[in-house]
Amino acid sequence: MNNKKANSKRSILITGAGGFIGGHLVKYFLKQGVKRIRAVDIKPLAEWYQLDERAQNLNLDLRDLANCRVAVEGVDEVYNLAADMGGMGFIETHKALCMLNVLINTHLLLAAKEAAVKRYFYASSACVYALDKQKNADITGLKESDAYPANPEDGYGWEKLFAERMCRHFSEDFALETRAARFHNVYGPHGAYDGGREKAPAAIIRKVVAAKMSGKHEIEIWGDGLQSRTFMYIDDCVKGIDLIMHSDIKEPINLGRSELVTVNELVSLVEDIAGLKLRRTYKLDAPKGVRGRSSDNTLIKMHLNWEPSISLREGMKKTYEWIEGEMRKGGDE
Repeated sequence: MNNKKANSKRSILITGAGGFIGGHLVKYFLKQGVKRIRAVDIKPLAEWYQLDERAQNLNLDLRDLANCRVAVEGVDEVYNLAADMGGMGFIETHKALCMLNVLINTHLLLAAKEAAVKRYFYASSACVYALDKQKNADITGLKESDAYPANPEDGYGWEKLFAERMCRHFSEDFALETRAARFHNVYGPHGAYDGGREKAPAAIIRKVVAAKMSGKHEIEIWGDGLQSRTFMYIDDCVKGIDLIMHSDIKEPINLGRSELVTVNELVSLVEDIAGLKLRRTYKLDAPKGVRGRSSDNTLIKMHLNWEPSISLREGMKKTYEWIEGEMRKGGDE
């Protein structure tokens, strides 16, 4: 990472800035001393998860090339986190909308090339990994090479894999420095916890808080609870984005924790944080994704001498406290 004096001269664009990760990334770079930040999202400003007036905040639909040209004007670096997406309940039932995200990356790359942007970061996903390598809950970590031969998650995973390749070829053909990180289940405060786009950690916390507030000590779990994942706290994610962007890592790389847990274990952890035990029922026909997914961090440790390190308990406790506070303010049950 650069020092604050150097950061004060940088001009950066963060797309998807009204979303969960994008909002945290704006805050992170402001704290790093970056003075010129253009924050862009398709959502009206009133609907952004976080809004900081120190940034230039714009409401633009980046599926349109003309809007991408407006967004990249005068910036040195682009951080593309814009996507129409959500948790498994969303991406399994909105495959066409997920595929249409290709318009954002395509037009943003074209605009970045035209504007002679120095560096371009693309937020990819662990959903690019071949499905036949994710059939067991006790999975070993997925290596970056496991994305090929290609057989990613339908819809969202295919779009992410295609977008990675497009970044690669813009680097090869037009000398645009691109970086891509494959996110593994990012969670934390200031994100969706209801409405259908929330991911597993936030959904489980919401259900536990609702059970606590209502006195109905029961919880419905999607699947049989034995499916496994690794989860990365948002502070590790934004630091990793910065480190990867300013590294010499040319190929897409994992950005995730290697601490594998089952959904049942995640529920038990949240119960422990909340101080209660719940009766569990299992919705076996609900969207549940692959059986197991874990991040192999060999390459990121080799390149950066760093990997995400915030423990699941620490991160989930902070996330629980934020969601519980929001639900109590709103009177949610």
